[in-house]
Amino acid sequence: MKTRITELFGIEHPIVQGGMHCVGLAPLAAAVSNAGGLGMITALTLPTADKLADEIRRCREMTDRPFGVNLTFLPSVRQPDYPGYVRAIIEGGVKAVETAGNNPESVLPALQAAGVKVIHKCTSIRHALKAEKIGCDAVSIDGFECGGHPGEDDVPNFILLPRAAQALKIPFIASGGMADGRSLVAALALGADGINMGTRFLATEEAPVHQNVKDAIVRASELDTRLVLRPLRNTERVLNNAAVERLLEKERMLGGTIQFSDIAPEVAGVYPKVMYEGQMDAGAWSCGMVAGLIDDIPTAGDLVRRLMQEADSIIRMRLGGLVVKEEFA
Repeated sequence: MKTRITELFGIEHPIVQGGMHCVGLAPLAAAVSNAGGLGMITALTLPTADKLADEIRRCREMTDRPFGVNLTFLPSVRQPDYPGYVRAIIEGGVKAVETAGNNPESVLPALQAAGVKVIHKCTSIRHALKAEKIGCDAVSIDGFECGGHPGEDDVPNFILLPRAAQALKIPFIASGGMADGRSLVAALALGADGINMGTRFLATEEAPVHQNVKDAIVRASELDTRLVLRPLRNTERVLNNAAVERLLEKERMLGGTIQFSDIAPEVAGVYPKVMYEGQMDAGAWSCGMVAGLIDDIPTAGDLVRRLMQEADSIIRMRLGGLVVKEEFA
């Protein structure tokens, strides 16, 4: 399949692995890239720029195909070494970067001068237009369904993607609710040039997380996610658990007076406990509504191949068969 995204990043299939904290490491990124998609290392999972450089080298040993790095810009008490991370990306020969969070304008000149293509994650059309204006090569449009941070507008992809197609000149991918060949065909029909999958790739054999995490996603339905941190205007979609219920109760009780310190036990530093130790109630962790469409834990390669075969079948057989061919005299 050939789209503007496959052309931009030099990949076989228009499938991008989402950046995920404690998940986007070399084993998963390489597996996705080897399957013809674009794997992503999550920079802030690595504690230092040197560690990111090591992970890039490790990924390079596992695949000879293009892969990228997710670099998220967030306000922090202890600011990450962003210049060091950018340097590691450039010196590591990475040619694709997914930025997220705050405006990436400050790092664009250095990245693009090194031939790096930048895709920025956006949850609204106004943010996507800003990304286009400052020179991003592509954007990821994240609908309300997505795991992690869906923004504050609550617009689902059935509306957001056609709006992006109307407004943007640069290519974009669809993120949120993407799981299979049906997702890809629908996203393409709505104007996207590919899809981004996070939660779906989390439930694969190569995802470097505890089996409890993968099993929880398979068990979950589309009704099992919750929105937290809304009072702080930092909304996050997470899989429901005991910690999430405690967090939501604090939000109900404290209302507009809530501070981050009030809910820190449920959100601060919990990812290693959940992802690596399998403590499923240790805290809130991101998961998309797409969990309701996930019922197995394949290899990343099998998932991509199955997805592309299904998409091809839908386009050639189901959709082609719906067209009534008229003969004219």
